[in-house]
Amino acid sequence: MTSNFKSGFVSIIGRPNVGKSTFLNAVIGKKVAITSPKPQTTRNRILGIKSKENYQMVFVDTPGIHKAQHELGRLLDKTAIASIRGMDIVLFMVDGPRSYAEDQIIKLFKDLDTPVYLVINKIDTLKSKIDIDKIILSYMDQYAFKGVLPISAKNQTHIDRLLDELAPQLPNGYPLFGNDEISDQSDFQIMAELIREKVLYKTQEEVPHAVAVVIEHAEMNGTLYEVHASIIVERNSQKQIIIGKNGQMLKEIGTEARIDINRVLETKIHLNLWVKVKKNWRNKVTDMRSFGYDDKTNL
Repeated sequence: MTSNFKSGFVSIIGRPNVGKSTFLNAVIGKKVAITSPKPQTTRNRILGIKSKENYQMVFVDTPGIHKAQHELGRLLDKTAIASIRGMDIVLFMVDGPRSYAEDQIIKLFKDLDTPVYLVINKIDTLKSKIDIDKIILSYMDQYAFKGVLPISAKNQTHIDRLLDELAPQLPNGYPLFGNDEISDQSDFQIMAELIREKVLYKTQEEVPHAVAVVIEHAEMNGTLYEVHASIIVERNSQKQIIIGKNGQMLKEIGTEARIDINRVLETKIHLNLWVKVKKNWRNKVTDMRSFGYDDKTNL
């Protein structure tokens, strides 16, 4: 390793559904963060580690910043806001012209002594360069961004160009993680998130936001990983939706989650799912902590 090796932390911040987790997966080249069309799919701070010959970038995926409606939402906003402190680079991701939501996030940068890049995602949905330029202009008079990086995380357009731009901005240092590490998540965390992802895709209205997943027990049984997990909801009506008629919905969730877990963890699992009701858990700090949502960012 030469003295020119660079390493550091890169925070990804923005409102919900701008594609932060899709971007992280594209950068790492493997699924390290779940995605869905539902707002605030990401609930925990997730690290994605990109290691190259001359640098190691540790990306920090954060919950989308929004107007919180409950204690869980306030915790997620707190986690996202805290993630910009102590970073080496901040990526402010947007997918359209500036609005009130973006203005509120920009205010967080005012006293920040860290380079902030404006990342315009979903350029594949824009008709022309003129549309991209209009978006850029709507932001440039609000903050002195270090640079502007148009990308399409979905199509992996300009991802390498973005990495080439960021690498020189990192401080000199040693790798923070092993070269073969791509995330800081445990197997249990990955399993729980992949199960929750399937619930998000298969349910509507209030159900996705009220769901948590807890891995109750997991052990190797020969060559098979035996996993017992609970899907937590707030009301009996939500429980019935997830179970579905004759248990069909729960069966589909389990099947799809098992396939994804097998692929991501490169193992074979037998997945047992239960659905449990914990009333109003999103407003109870003790419940949130027991389900893995803590007010400690640990970064």
